[in-house]
Amino acid sequence: MPLIQAIPPVRGRRGRPRRRPDTVFADRAYDHDKYRQQVHAVGVTPIIDRRGTEHGSGLGKYRWVVEQTFALLHWFRRLRIRWEVRDDIHEAFLRLGCAIICFRRLANLQLC
Repeated sequence: MPLIQAIPPVRGRRGRPRRRPDTVFADRAYDHDKYRQQVHAVGVTPIIDRRGTEHGSGLGKYRWVVEQTFALLHWFRRLRIRWEVRDDIHEAFLRLGCAIICFRRLANLQLC
């Protein structure tokens, strides 16, 4: 729940920004009615796979973006294995890595 409560305002249409997303996707590790009720009480629709069901429920197409992002960050050795003890230094390298990834993506778009 602290993670869901820490979500920043979601940008969208004009007017007051939404404080919560419409839905939250989670894997089988969070399959418990307690988590579903807590997330639903905040006003967010939980989409959580059930344990014991067959794979291929369709959540993979949404989670692929997150997995791809982690794979891109693992290009940088310093982010793959965390050597820094201080959180602020690690976060600085994380931001630098994200900036480099964005720069490379934008540079490839301009060539087309």
